[in-house]
Amino acid sequence: MREHDLSNARWRKSSYSNGEGGSCVEVADGILVRDSKVEDSPVLLLTPAAWADFLDTLRH
Repeated sequence: MREHDLSNARWRKSSYSNGEGGSCVEVADGILVRDSKVEDSPVLLLTPAAWADFLDTLRH
């Protein structure tokens, strides 16, 4: 497995996340996805095409 430097990632919390422990997903440029409720959670690194497919699936 290849390591990636995430120290400069600019994370944005999903607008569907809430302050009551709800589903908290953060996304960063690159396309990185993580669970914001879990400190040091694993990070998914997606290709732009995979991210577009994911968003398309959510919309439908």
